Amino acid sequence: MKKEIRKDKRTKRCNSVTGWLDILYIVAVIILVIHLFILQIFDFHRYRERGKMQRASHDFQLRGDIYDRNGIKLATDRIFYNIYARPVDYSTRENPKEIAKLFSPVLNIPYQTLYKRLSDKNIKVIAVKKNVDRDTAEKIMKIISKKNFRSISLDKKNEREYPQGIFASHVLGFFNSDADVSNGVELSAKDKLEHVVRAIGYQTTRDGKIIYKFSTDPVALTTTPKGLDVTLTIDAAIQHVCEKELFKTIREKNALRGAVIVMNPKNGEILAYAVYPTYDPNKFQKASNTQIKNWTLTDVYPPGSTFKIITVTSAMALGKINEHSIINDQGRLKFGNYTIENYDYKQKGAPGKIDLVYLFEHSSNIGSVNVGYLMTHNEFYRMLKRFGFGEKSGIDLPGESSGLLSSAKYWDKGIHMTMSYGYGTSVSIMQMVSAVSALANNGVRVTPHVIKYTPEEEEDRIKRVQAISPETAKIITRLLTKSVNRGKSAIKSEKYNIAAKTGTSRKPLENGRGYSNLMYTSTIGYFPANNPQVLVYVVIDSAKKGPIWGNTVAAPLFHEVIEQVARILDIKPDKIPEKKKK
Repeated sequence: MKKEIRKDKRTKRCNSVTGWLDILYIVAVIILVIHLFILQIFDFHRYRERGKMQRASHDFQLRGDIYDRNGIKLATDRIFYNIYARPVDYSTRENPKEIAKLFSPVLNIPYQTLYKRLSDKNIKVIAVKKNVDRDTAEKIMKIISKKNFRSISLDKKNEREYPQGIFASHVLGFFNSDADVSNGVELSAKDKLEHVVRAIGYQTTRDGKIIYKFSTDPVALTTTPKGLDVTLTIDAAIQHVCEKELFKTIREKNALRGAVIVMNPKNGEILAYAVYPTYDPNKFQKASNTQIKNWTLTDVYPPGSTFKIITVTSAMALGKINEHSIINDQGRLKFGNYTIENYDYKQKGAPGKIDLVYLFEHSSNIGSVNVGYLMTHNEFYRMLKRFGFGEKSGIDLPGESSGLLSSAKYWDKGIHMTMSYGYGTSVSIMQMVSAVSALANNGVRVTPHVIKYTPEEEEDRIKRVQAISPETAKIITRLLTKSVNRGKSAIKSEKYNIAAKTGTSRKPLENGRGYSNLMYTSTIGYFPANNPQVLVYVVIDSAKKGPIWGNTVAAPLFHEVIEQVARILDIKPDKIPEKKKK
């Protein structure tokens, strides 16, 4: 009797559990049905898109090309193929011996070498050969299609190529898609170079075959999408001249670094931008940081006597002096523990009263200081800011420095004094180019740039700043031209009136305290003086052979550049020969 009772209880318990399980099962089925109903009826769009994404593919994309202003190609994409083998797909018909036999003559790999490479089953994917050209790849694809091979595949790749080698390397920069690193225009114009107007999307099967639909354009799929091309302001002929002459001077003078920049001061277009040391962007991985760095933008230096142009112009713009002003030049000046003197003081003593042409011609330190002292700290500082010092020039290249220009509230008489002849501040080469260009363009500074822009793009990217009045710019141009023509400078030309100034400055020590025995030598100027079309700036760092002066190192290079640039651009002479003068 007790056994039957216990059995009856177990039966009831079992039936109860089973009943609850049946209920849970029914509930689960109902929930699943509702879920599937929602997915298929209400939420099918989202999952359809997910399915498409799993099958979706985008066509191979090329980066836009880079050209000089005359259409010479400076950077482009080279297409190549990597060939791989998958041992897991080998078969009796498709084996290493058969594959090696067919592909050995096409790939120009010895049969035994290829067979051994294909036979390594410890590698899931075997790199058969990399960097295969298009013709070879097409032959491989024909064999794969004919034999219906599954174990061999091709991977289409692109690599940035610079057909001209080291030419304009610091302007172009470099680009590597694998590491996603770039520099120069390759970086600053990245958005445009990679902008595809019409990207082609399509769907593929599991084995990579394209799924064609009514909307699929078969012609479009055969055309490789490409980014927009970029045209530079650089003139390849002028760039070649500048690089050749710069490298020649570097060798002759055993210099550390150098640069030559040629610009149209009217519109800010840079026609040439030669920098040494240089490198080959095709092999940028092998270049040192020193070679790759565009020191003309990143580094700053004391401009020396070329800055006297800015001092005199600032004082004239403020009405402190005029074209006919006479300045006292006592040859030597003491300030505290410091003594400055003219470079020829020990030979010639104090020149006394001088005009502004003499100041430029003889590069008078004391005359420039006395002109600088006519301005207050705030007045001089405000003028320097109007010329763009203490801020970036805005050039369309990465890495530009703002230079070093302390606020006027931190100036004392010593800083003001050294600032007057080019030592109280540190500038970048591009800042000097921008500042002096205003003198050649009726007082207007135009943003220097290396990329050609449309009129719409120019409105956003190119700024025009009226630094000084047109009359002041013309007066300074006359004074500089007279100083060149009246003197014996290497700048002087028989055909052109040139407004220019040389400079020599001691190189600061790396720790920033004091100066070394090495020199920066430079020359900056523009021509023809009556209608300036070209501005040239030459800087040579740490020349070690011969007399180290702006007039002996940088000026001869400056002269050679302007002579060849004038020939290339067919600039008409503006100088009347002596025998024709009345």
